Amino acid sequence: MTTECNAGYLDFSILGSRQILASFDGGDISSDGGALLLRQTEQLTAIIRQFAACFTDHRDPERIEHSLEDLLAQRVYGLALGYEDLNDHDQLRHDPLLAAVVGKIDPQGRNRRRARDQGQALAGKSTLNRLELTPVGANADHRYKKITCQTHAVENLFVELFLQAHEDATDDPVHGHQLGRFFHGYYREYCFMPLYIFAGHHLLCARLRPADIDASAGALKQLQRIVGRLRQRWPEVPILIRGDSGFCREPIMAWCEAEGIDYLLGLAQNPRLLKQITEPLKEARHQYEATRAPARVFTEFGYQTLETWSRERRVIAKAEHLEKGANPRFVVTSLDAQKHPAQETYETVYCGRGEMENRIKEQQLHLFADRTSAHTLRANQIRLFFSAIAYTLLEALRRLGLAGTALQQTQCGTIRLKLLKIGALVQVTVRKVWVRLASSCPSAEAFRQVWANLQRRRPVLLRSLRAAGGSEGGVRTTPVDQANAGTARRRGLSRAGGEPSRLRSDAPEPQATRRGSETSSVMR
Repeated sequence: MTTECNAGYLDFSILGSRQILASFDGGDISSDGGALLLRQTEQLTAIIRQFAACFTDHRDPERIEHSLEDLLAQRVYGLALGYEDLNDHDQLRHDPLLAAVVGKIDPQGRNRRRARDQGQALAGKSTLNRLELTPVGANADHRYKKITCQTHAVENLFVELFLQAHEDATDDPVHGHQLGRFFHGYYREYCFMPLYIFAGHHLLCARLRPADIDASAGALKQLQRIVGRLRQRWPEVPILIRGDSGFCREPIMAWCEAEGIDYLLGLAQNPRLLKQITEPLKEARHQYEATRAPARVFTEFGYQTLETWSRERRVIAKAEHLEKGANPRFVVTSLDAQKHPAQETYETVYCGRGEMENRIKEQQLHLFADRTSAHTLRANQIRLFFSAIAYTLLEALRRLGLAGTALQQTQCGTIRLKLLKIGALVQVTVRKVWVRLASSCPSAEAFRQVWANLQRRRPVLLRSLRAAGGSEGGVRTTPVDQANAGTARRRGLSRAGGEPSRLRSDAPEPQATRRGSETSSVMR
C-alpha cells in the first residue's frame, strides 16, 4: 500500500522485513562512468577533433554556447555509450559526467546564459539534429541550420586515421519513404546498401548507397582514392583487395593488375565453372560417404568469361560435400600459385574475410549504423559517419587501451558493457571533478589496467609533430593538420617536440613506415 511517507517512490516487493523503495532523485549519478576512458582515448588520438575539422560552422560565435566540437563529441560519445536516439539527449544534457567528457568547463551548467538552460550543460535534441539536417548550400544567412559537413573530407579522414594508427557491402533497412531507398530482391526489404572497406579492424570507408545498383558500384572509385593515399605514405607497401563475388568485376580486377595490387575475390558459380570441377566434386562425395564427415577437395585452373573478362585468370575451386549435398565455391585471384597454394589461399586468406563481417555487425548492431531513418540520403550519410567515428574511437580504445588485457579481442558491445557502463557518483568542486565509480564493479581491475595502458601512450598529435622533424616550413599541412597545430599551440606544444609534464617520454614509438596492409571490401 502506498503511504504518505513513500509517495512518489517506486515500491518493490518486500525483502524480509524491509521495504524496497526506488526513485530518480539520487542527484548527480551517472550510469556511464567508463566514458572517461573514451575521453582519454580522444585525448590521445584527436579523432573527434579531426572529425570537427571536416565541418564548416556558419554560426555567430558570439551567440552560441555549444561549440561545433562539443556538439560532435556529444553525439559520438552518445552512440559509443549506447544512446542511438537524439531524444535521449534531452535527459543526457543533465549528466555532469558526460558534460565533463565532452569538455564542458561548467559540467553542471550553472552558468548558462538563459535561466531555463541552467542545470543543463549539454545540447538538446533540437540543436544536435542540425548537424545532420543542414543542407549542402547552407551559410550564415540560414536561420537555424548553419553547420555543413564536407563529406569528401570525412571520407579522407578515415584513411588518415588509419595512417596515424600505423606510424563489404551490406544491407541497411530503411524506415518509411526516404530518398534513395529501393526494394532489394535478395534481402527482401526496402533498404540502402552501404559500402564498407576495412583494413583489419580499421575502417577506411563507410559510404551509403541506394539499393537499386550493382554491389560493386562506386567501389573502384573509393579503392583508387584509398590506395592512392596509402601509396603516398608507403610507396612499396603490398596491398591485397579481398571481397566477395559482388566485387568480382572486370574494372576492379584490371585496375588492380595495372597498379600492381593483388586481389582475392569471390566468383559466382556457373555451369562452365561447375564442369571444371566434376571430378573433384565426385572425390569429395566419396570421402563424405566413407567418413560421414564434411569433405573438401581443392583445385585450381585458368578461366576467362565469354564476354566480360579481358584475360584468363587464376581460379581456385573448393569442391565440398556436406550432409545436405554438394557445396562448391570459387574465388579468382592474382596471387602467385607457388607462394600461395590453393587450399591455404582459400581457407586462411579468403575465409578470413568473415572477420570483416564482424566489424560491420559491430557498427550496425552496437553503434546503430542502420539507424538511417532521416528523409534525405545526405542526412543518413552523416548519421553513418557518426556511427563510423564512434566505431573508430572504440577501436582506438581497443587497440591502445585493451592490449594485453582479457578484453583485447572483445567487440564494441562488450567493451561498453564491461568498461563504459559503470555506475558513478559525480561531485563537482571548484578545483576537481570527482567521479566515484561503483565499488562493486566486476571490471574494476580491467578498468585500472586499461587506464594505465592509455597513460603510457603519447598523443598522436605529438607523434605527428615529432615525425615532422621539428620543422613546420617543410611539411605539407591539411585542414586537419592545421586544426591540430592550432590546438597544439593553444596547449603550449611546439613542433620541436615539447610536451606537458604529465606525458611520459618513454611511450612506444610508431612502427616503421613500410608495413603490410590489407584492404578488404566485404558484402553481406
